[in-house]
Amino acid sequence: MTMAEKHSADPQQLTLLRVCRIGRAQGLKGEVNVRAFTDEPEERFAPGSVLLTEDGREFEVVRSRKFKERWIVLFKGVADRNASEALNGTMLYVEPTYSDDGDDEDDGFYAEDLIGLEARIYEDKDTDGNTDSDADGSDNDGSDAAYVVAGKVTDVMESPAQWLLTITEPSGAESLVPFVEEIVPEVDPDEGYLVLTPPNGLLQDR
Repeated sequence: MTMAEKHSADPQQLTLLRVCRIGRAQGLKGEVNVRAFTDEPEERFAPGSVLLTEDGREFEVVRSRKFKERWIVLFKGVADRNASEALNGTMLYVEPTYSDDGDDEDDGFYAEDLIGLEARIYEDKDTDGNTDSDADGSDNDGSDAAYVVAGKVTDVMESPAQWLLTITEPSGAESLVPFVEEIVPEVDPDEGYLVLTPPNGLLQDR
């Protein structure tokens, strides 16, 4: 899946998109196990692809293969087990790309767009996302509608059907919330929140 992570007027300040975390060494010839956070691993780990660390170091993929639920990757310049073991825990990223097509109305998000967002539950919102005052015909735009903070998005996991948001609740409990419109009807990265309409039992604190 991917992530994402937040446009900037300065192209040098673009937020990086998280691709993977390097894990333990695989064998003696420099290969490493990686945990992928992208929904495009075949593209990100293709030979010749370049991934970045946060401090700007580049890692070029020489070859890769999928083994069960993980990927095994060989990076250029990593030639032995000592070198690969030194990379354990390293996070790798790519720079985001955005379409210049003004007609593109895709509302898709990168995983990193969602991590850190406040999860809100608006007590008076109906299934269409309107508040009670909207139904009465008032001009209230819902910005001052009562809501409770259900927690914060702390991770995004990929599954065959859809992304799963890890919501860390005020008690510290973690709940997995399917990232589908019926449960997450509104996402506003610019304002730093998303709206939940969770069924009973989905969140542990409620």
